[in-house]
Amino acid sequence: MEWIFIFLLGGFILFLLNIITSIWAYRDAKRSGKSPEYALIVLIATIVFPIVGLIVYIIIRND
Repeated sequence: MEWIFIFLLGGFILFLLNIITSIWAYRDAKRSGKSPEYALIVLIATIVFPIVGLIVYIIIRND
């Protein structure tokens, strides 16, 4: 029973981290002068592909 709680808590923490990093990427894209459509694509990509989307965004954000 304890393992289930730990597993659910870990999943919830990872979910929150995904949401926080997605919101950060969205706001960063808007702050850097990108179009709202681009920022929305960044948001969707980082929600659907959390680690890969964030890495790709960090690489291409300086272009």
